[in-house]
Parts: sequence; structure tokens; C-alpha cells
Amino acid sequence: MPELPEVEVVRRGLAEHAVGRSIGAVEVLHPRSVRRHEPGAADFAARLEGRVPTSARRRGKYLWLVLDSGEMLLTHLGMSGQMLVQPEGKPDERHLRVRLPLSDGTELRFVDQRTFGHVMVDVPGERVDVPSSVDHIALDPLDPGFVPEAFVRALRARDTEVKRALLDQSLISGVGNIYADEALWRAGLHWAHSTRALSVVRATELLGHARDVMTEALEVGGTTFDGLYVNVNGESGYFSRGLNAYGRRDQPCGRCGAAIVREAFMNRSSFSCPRCQRRPRPRS
Repeated sequence: MPELPEVEVVRRGLAEHAVGRSIGAVEVLHPRSVRRHEPGAADFAARLEGRVPTSARRRGKYLWLVLDSGEMLLTHLGMSGQMLVQPEGKPDERHLRVRLPLSDGTELRFVDQRTFGHVMVDVPGERVDVPSSVDHIALDPLDPGFVPEAFVRALRARDTEVKRALLDQSLISGVGNIYADEALWRAGLHWAHSTRALSVVRATELLGHARDVMTEALEVGGTTFDGLYVNVNGESGYFSRGLNAYGRRDQPCGRCGAAIVREAFMNRSSFSCPRCQRRPRPRS
């Protein structure tokens, strides 16, 4: 699933190619992609036609276009969603779900192979710059308003595994499986390490690693697996070449040479070094 760096790359592309261009007659080609827009596909299209995006914003893994109506076109990419900007008349992608013509002769296309993602028109929540359905999502480590000290306090107050806490979008947003594994590898922490057992220094270091690894990924366009994540121009990211743990089962750890192991975690995979990231002893 695209995480913070990938979604930020898409947001930047939308800011460049969609902001300031009015939206034409919207086509919804698969109703599942607008399932979160409760009034239905016709209402979704009607609310967008003639509207002009004034800015492109993001919180964690969610991104949205602020419209001149005051409403917002909210997007969650899910497992395989793509927001592409294509010239009008270019052949449709196989998994094209929603088409939004723009006034400059291009089209904003929501493409989603697995249809786990969605688009919807939302209204501002308690914070006027954030859609109501995203209001509960915590700030991410790259947000200017993020307060590291507050996060460290909240993290150490939890009684859970550290990776589970990193994936909790109500605690910190934008960190998914890939960057959690990478941050934990850099910190030398096993995913099952207790949050209660983290010192302030170790928790602060972990946050720094999470911020660093996502910043580095952002600089090279994010991480692409299976060709599903691309930017608005259809280009892949290259951070997969710099991964130290995620997806590297049986490959040597770049720090100590031990073979990276894969363990089951929350119906997904977790990758770590058995020597650098020792599993904690069970608590009595």
C-alpha cells in the first residue's frame, strides 16, 4: 500500500497539473470506487463538474484537492490506486475507474486494479483545512505541526508492540509496513519490542529514523513494488533499491551480514535482522 512518501509524490503532481484547472463532466466507470460517497455516483459527478481545485493537500496516506466550492475531492489509493494525468484521447487504462476531464485538455484518471481505494467529495471537519472523514487521523512526522515530544510521550504511554504503534494512524500517520520495518532496522529494534520499555532517547531515535527514511524515499519518488504505485505521470519510484529490511528475506543484513528473516505480523509480513534486532524476551 502506498505510504507517506508515495502519496506526497502524487500530491505534488496534482498540485502541478490539476490545481487551477476546472473540472468537466466526470465519468464514474466503476461504482465501487465512489462507494464512500454516500449520495452515489451521480451526486459525486455533479458536485465536481465546473469546480476548480485551488490546492492539493495530504495527511498521512490521504490526499485531497480543495475545491473552489469549499468542498474537497478526497482520495485514498488503497493497495493499487493511481492518480494519473493523461492527455485527452489517450487510450483508457485497463483498470480506469473514474475520469475527470480538466480544462487544459488533460484528464485526471483514477486507476485501481484491486478497487480497494476510493474517491469521494467531502466537507471540512472541525479543522477547516481537513476533510471531515480524515479529521481523526494524526499528523505525520513530516508535517510542520508535528510535535516530536508529544508523540514520544504518547508512544511510551501505550502498552503494545512498537511496530503496532507505528502503524496506528491515530498516533502517527503515514507510516506503513515498509517504512516501519526500515525505521526499526535502523534503530536496531525488533517489531515486538514493548513501547513501555522504550526510553525517551530510544523512542526519539526511532522517530528520527522514521522521518529520515521517509524523507530519503521521497527524494527518489517513493517505493514501487509490482508496478502498482506510480506518480501522476506513470513513473515508478526507486527507493526499493535502498531498502535494508523490507522484502529482503534471506538476503544479508547490510550491517552484520546475517540473513534477513520474515515473520508474520497482523496478517502481513515483517522483515528484520535476527542479530541486529533481537526479539525481546516474553514478559512474565
